[in-house]
Amino acid sequence: MARTRPNILFVMTDDHASHAISAYGSRINTTPHLDRLADEGMRFDNCFCTNAICTPSRATILTGMHSHACGVTTLDTHFDNRLPTFAGLLRESGYQTALFGKWHLGEGTAHEPRGFDEWEVVPGQGDYHDPEFITPNGRHVRQGYATDIITDLSLDWLQRRDVDRPFCLLVHHKAPHRPWEPDEKHAHMYDDVDIPEPETLRDDYSDRSEAAAVAAMRVAEHLTPTDLKEPVPDGLSPDEELSWKYQRYIKDYLRCVASVDDNVGRLLDYLDEQGLAEDTLVVYCSDQGFFLGDHGWYDKRFMYEESLRMPLLVRYPREVTAGSVNTDIVLNLDFAQTFCDVAGVAELPIMQGRSMMPLLRGEGAADWRTSMYYRYWMHGDSIHHARAHYGVRTEKYKLICYYGDGRDQPGSSDRRFEPEWELFDLERDPMELTSVYDDPDYAAVRKELEIELERVQREAGDLP
Repeated sequence: MARTRPNILFVMTDDHASHAISAYGSRINTTPHLDRLADEGMRFDNCFCTNAICTPSRATILTGMHSHACGVTTLDTHFDNRLPTFAGLLRESGYQTALFGKWHLGEGTAHEPRGFDEWEVVPGQGDYHDPEFITPNGRHVRQGYATDIITDLSLDWLQRRDVDRPFCLLVHHKAPHRPWEPDEKHAHMYDDVDIPEPETLRDDYSDRSEAAAVAAMRVAEHLTPTDLKEPVPDGLSPDEELSWKYQRYIKDYLRCVASVDDNVGRLLDYLDEQGLAEDTLVVYCSDQGFFLGDHGWYDKRFMYEESLRMPLLVRYPREVTAGSVNTDIVLNLDFAQTFCDVAGVAELPIMQGRSMMPLLRGEGAADWRTSMYYRYWMHGDSIHHARAHYGVRTEKYKLICYYGDGRDQPGSSDRRFEPEWELFDLERDPMELTSVYDDPDYAAVRKELEIELERVQREAGDLP
């Protein structure tokens, strides 16, 4: 007898770093419900985004296209909803589709969600408490905490769905995005403990490009009173103040993660109670990684590992071995084709990724990619001062070019934009503290990576 097409439950958070998930060996928190996904499915250890900023990553996930190809390169370039998405393709093939939570791809008829039977999303970044929502019929405020509300809306839709048709449900949380406002239930978690500091919290950015030094997203200097939520105590030394700010930041961040974890548990419990777990592909990811004090930073944007790497946990009992781990290089570019593949829907030629189903089945693929292309476009950002750059990452190495775009950054005292290069040996220097770009011992590696960068850039259809 032919198998029915699986349901798809796609949970995505915003700015949730993999090293804040205990299934990934986190030193700073535990996430029992996310760990359950890893224990009962597959953990991907090398899932990367192609542009570590929210709006572009979300557009890439929906379309299976690089930022330049789908036209969403920055936070200010909104999504053209005439572009085909995996959700629309699944809906056309008979799936019932819904989206609740964060959209962040623009507002208005040209940018709002399409391809969904039902949707309700927060405007822009959205609020944690008593958030406003946009629907096809207008706007309204819902009382409560965003993470709980988004889950409530999702569970309500599941209960109202047509049980005779497969579903594709997108549960897209605001959390744990800045300004990291926890709910009452988790507000006092970690009150009596100190969260371990990352080894690179006091990074001095030596032995790297100027790009790292001029970025304005340091825990010590750039967290705002809104982020910290109380004044810095008097009489602290600079080093003590850094530690205090880190604790304030990271505890609220982890409290927001704890709410996400609880709500993932609610969704998993529902699938179990309804007998849906066996036939439902559950995917958990974030739209990119995040610096949790690593290199002294919060935020993302850079091609460094903590920002580049996305958590990706996938459970599908029918085909995925419980407790399995994959180390292949997979990308947010691959999500759309994976969803199409598992649903039996033909992918579109414009999609640039590849279905992960052979990896999920444990079959592997001899011709799977061994490198990936990255590009961050937002040179000129007046807040974070992160320079535009592109690069290539392989299993062992990473080459980054900070190319700028010939313009000054508004509000920055940094006025020089000569191209800069970094090369990291990820085996010897996993924390990426020392660029070996000018090291003569790496001359051959540098040449190979320059050739590979040109190849993957050309393959992506991008221009230097």
